[in-house]
Amino acid sequence: MQTTKERTGKRLSIPRDKQGFLYVLPWLIGFLILQLYPFITSLYYSFCDYSILSEARFIGFDNYVKLFTRDREFWPAMFATLRFTAMTVPGKLILALIVALLMNQKIRGINLIRTIYYIPSLFGGSVAVCALWKLMFNDKGVINAFLQSLGIPTLSWLGSPDIAMTTICLMEIWQFGSSMILFLAALKNVPQHLYEAAEIDGAGKIRTFFHITIPQISPIILFNLLMQLIQALQNFTSAMVITRGGPVKSTYVLGLKLYMDGFSNYKMGYASATSWIIFTVILFATLLLMRSSSAWVHYDDNGGN
Repeated sequence: MQTTKERTGKRLSIPRDKQGFLYVLPWLIGFLILQLYPFITSLYYSFCDYSILSEARFIGFDNYVKLFTRDREFWPAMFATLRFTAMTVPGKLILALIVALLMNQKIRGINLIRTIYYIPSLFGGSVAVCALWKLMFNDKGVINAFLQSLGIPTLSWLGSPDIAMTTICLMEIWQFGSSMILFLAALKNVPQHLYEAAEIDGAGKIRTFFHITIPQISPIILFNLLMQLIQALQNFTSAMVITRGGPVKSTYVLGLKLYMDGFSNYKMGYASATSWIIFTVILFATLLLMRSSSAWVHYDDNGGN
């Protein structure tokens, strides 16, 4: 005969597979409500004439046709986005790799130095950092004051169309800590016997770097490249806070255009079309990068060459 306690415990027992489902249920609900539903809804709205103040009216591809053919801001914004990406992604990755190589050396106090170099990335693309950057690079900011003290002509960092994009790119490149940490972890996992064999064969440091180090850390290079590419193509904060798209729309990226169309002009359907164009560009760039990775990414498990 089973006791009442045993029968109650048996009734309340939950199979392991259902327990696992209960654990992920909060995340699943959040994903469905906060990510998947807005994702699908924005696709529908991109085919509608829709603002916050009125109901959505289906208009087919009119939003996309207008963006590509009649919107004078779209193509300059696309060019600014691609220019921003072309400047920040290589700049950040090259600087991160150089610093990671330096941080991989066995010197005294190296852990403290690594922490200091990583700190800027903790702030991310925050509004506070952008505001500070704007103060530093304005006409009477710290940077121009420093140049003036050295007798070097000052620059209009935020007022010149030729320099403004470089200024906000410098802020993005400066936040290289997360990529640097990943590169550092990858460098520590490179088998030392490969370096010893190269030294015995008489290979120099440059040849060793390009024939051993780069192939061995190529999976992390691919990962960092993908992450930074996606982040750069979605840039909004720095362009909004530091320059507000100026001067003369030189930093008016697609992310900022999306915001202005949706929340300043209340053209939510039109902004949704812009967001799907950004998504398509990111998807195409990601697929192209993944397609090309088989030619230059090396995996030790023979997953690729």
